Amino acid sequence: MAPCPSELVSTDVRYGGVPALGARALVLAVGAVQVAAFLVADALGRPTLYVAFAVASAACLGALADRGPFGIVAACLSGALLVALVYPLVTLVTVASPESVLAALARPDVRRTLYLSVYAPLLATLLACVLGVPLALLLRRGFPGRPLVESLVDLPLVVPHSVAGLAVLLAFGEGGAFPTLPVLGAVPGLVLALAFVSAPYAVDGAREGFETVDRDAERAARSLGASRFETFRRVTAPLAVRGVLSGAILSWARAVSEYGAVAVVAYNVSVFYPPAGERVQAMFGSVFVVRELDVNFDAAVAVAVCLLAVCVVVFLAVRALTRDAGRWA
Repeated sequence: MAPCPSELVSTDVRYGGVPALGARALVLAVGAVQVAAFLVADALGRPTLYVAFAVASAACLGALADRGPFGIVAACLSGALLVALVYPLVTLVTVASPESVLAALARPDVRRTLYLSVYAPLLATLLACVLGVPLALLLRRGFPGRPLVESLVDLPLVVPHSVAGLAVLLAFGEGGAFPTLPVLGAVPGLVLALAFVSAPYAVDGAREGFETVDRDAERAARSLGASRFETFRRVTAPLAVRGVLSGAILSWARAVSEYGAVAVVAYNVSVFYPPAGERVQAMFGSVFVVRELDVNFDAAVAVAVCLLAVCVVVFLAVRALTRDAGRWA
């Protein structure tokens, strides 16, 4: 008796023709070789050699995964982009000595900066999500004037950063929409500036998450007697949670990286610092690094490495929570 088609399907998961286990071992081996090549090039003082090696190794991987000119060219271009993205960060980390990093962490102003650089973007992301997720749901359902609203939501993406800071200061500062709200040199102003530049990512991510929800599932819930709120809580939200959280991550990452708007609105802010149990003066991370460049270049590099490490740890932790949330949903 001939086997059925399902019995002929192999359970061996493959990536580009390579078995999954072999692919993982290959990735680990390539990573080890890349690290070794970087260290050798750095010791020789010839970083160009490493860049060339990284692109060439990407071409080799392309040839293994997809034999032919197209696979090799695609891998070369992809490898060049990855080198352009990762190599500057790796260089930044290797330039800073462990002693300078520890010395930077011992400074109270650096610790306050790291605290503010995580705390304020989290508040801005929370604000963007609380106000942006309902808007994303409405955009997904559609309404007259939706293209105009979508354009307005994405408008901060094209506004120069210093212009965004000035706009926030004039709109919400002294004599603005919220006369009693401290904006200039205050945490509320910092949060508003960060939310202004990062909110589009939260809205767009949530909207994409809602658009992946099957409308038939929502109609089925409504036909079974569920209210609109119950349908949202039990069907729409769980299915869209990955998109919402991905948008929140991008929003937080965008807020952390902001400089121009922060320099205009909140160059130096007064914030409650829990380790000290009192309000202290602190600077946002990007602003602090730029200021240190004029004072002590080595210290600026060390502070940049500390800020990078904190951001990477928070980013990876939130990404892990996002994967777990998507699995639970």
